[in-house]
Amino acid sequence: MKFDTLQQGISFYENYGRVFGFDTRLYSTKKRKSNGKISLKYCVCNKEGFRATPRLQSSCKKKRPITKMGCNARITVKLINDQDNYIIFSFHEGHTHPLTTPNSAHHTKQSRNLTLAHKKYIMDNSRANIGATKSYRLMKEHVGGYQNMASVTDFKNFQRDIRKHSRGKDAHMLIENFKRKKEMYSCFFFKYEVDDKQHLIRVFWQMQLEGKIMHLLGMSCLSTPPFQ
Repeated sequence: MKFDTLQQGISFYENYGRVFGFDTRLYSTKKRKSNGKISLKYCVCNKEGFRATPRLQSSCKKKRPITKMGCNARITVKLINDQDNYIIFSFHEGHTHPLTTPNSAHHTKQSRNLTLAHKKYIMDNSRANIGATKSYRLMKEHVGGYQNMASVTDFKNFQRDIRKHSRGKDAHMLIENFKRKKEMYSCFFFKYEVDDKQHLIRVFWQMQLEGKIMHLLGMSCLSTPPFQ
């Protein structure tokens, strides 16, 4: 089998593993000294090798599941000498562990990719203060089952990344939100104060609806970066 690029050969083995129920990972690489091109690339089963035994054994430490079982399944992608194409030079099919069943194939790492729709759904729910686990369960109803989506761990990790990115920006987001409301509603009014270090310390806002005045007063100290 011939490939135009090395990445095509790697993607072939990844897709092969996805179909037959195992994860793959890249292993060692050999390059030509003359031009630096990759001449050999090894792609192995994710359970290749054995986990190193820690020097100190602790009974209180949580035991990690065994993920490496000395599996020898792999392929070698080789560069053709007189061309820039690659071929499958060697292929070892046998595994030393059970393969993932079709019903559980969506739990493999290569299948646990969040789509753009998943990410937008998590972000929208996060704004509504809906957690990752609940978003995961709600999303399952939309797509027809857990087999059609990533894992709950991926949902939690992505929501963690969102919070990490927005950490320290709460004051900025609040004022920007009020500015947008001011542009949308002429009856909306807000005013805020900052301290000597440009930290937001007070916010007042009100909106007149159908002849009634609704006053909402916020008096809270926020530990945020300087607001500009």
